[in-house]
Amino acid sequence: MRRTHPEPATRRSRLRRTVSVCFGALSLLVLTGCTQETTDQWKRLGLPPPASNESAYMKELWIGSWIAALAVGAFVWGLIIWASFRYRRRSDDELPTQVRYNLPIEVLYTITPVIVVAVLFFFTVQKVDKINAEVNHPDHQVNVSAQRWNWAFSYLDETAAGGRDVYDVGTPSQLTQLWLVKGESVTFNLHSPDVIHSFWVPSFYFKLDIIPGRDQSFSLTPSALGTFTGRCAELCGYLHSKMLFEVHVVDRAAFDRHMSSLADAGQVGVPRGQSDSSTVSGLATSGGGTS
Repeated sequence: MRRTHPEPATRRSRLRRTVSVCFGALSLLVLTGCTQETTDQWKRLGLPPPASNESAYMKELWIGSWIAALAVGAFVWGLIIWASFRYRRRSDDELPTQVRYNLPIEVLYTITPVIVVAVLFFFTVQKVDKINAEVNHPDHQVNVSAQRWNWAFSYLDETAAGGRDVYDVGTPSQLTQLWLVKGESVTFNLHSPDVIHSFWVPSFYFKLDIIPGRDQSFSLTPSALGTFTGRCAELCGYLHSKMLFEVHVVDRAAFDRHMSSLADAGQVGVPRGQSDSSTVSGLATSGGGTS
């Protein structure tokens, strides 16, 4: 008995139906997963929700860089696809035109990257200057001491602590807590007694390296209540992954209560071991927190 094969048109019709069904199922899956949170995440192109007034500058730079990258990518891929079709070989005996150079194209791929880099450099410097703008009279000052493998935060001249300096350090079982007030500016003074660390709170869209022998500072204003994760963003040793801390952005009343509790607990002045640039309470050998 002779086997019959479907006509090419029939096979193409089946293939189109199969592709349509698969595309429809994929579209339905994507749409059902598009919650408001997912939509906002796509709008931020992977950035976490912003939590400081300065985050807007970095977000604009991030989105602008993505737009520039997509535009350049679309242009390059467009040229590749166009050249593939425009100059494809149309017969087996056809020989492509042999040329030594093409001046317009060489000018294009020489000048265009320079323009792209110059534009990105301009906007980067502009945004970084705004982010690093000095605050002459911040509402709070916090000394940040990073050492392998823990953090210490000293709050300077806090009213709720009787105008004294109070501090907070972590333990092997609990991360160091950093408390900030929503809507009030804070200047961080960074110090490291051992190796290079990096102070990074992803929701603030900012990080700054902490280099031994070079004390640095920056200012920001928290803009969202909540608890956020901070971490060291510079590989500093085998317990680098445990060098985390928690950021609590609260209202002024809760902040004052916490400052008062630190003073009542005797955590006043300079954390033990900080005046001589050594580690805090021997925590460097204990891991300083949990991952």
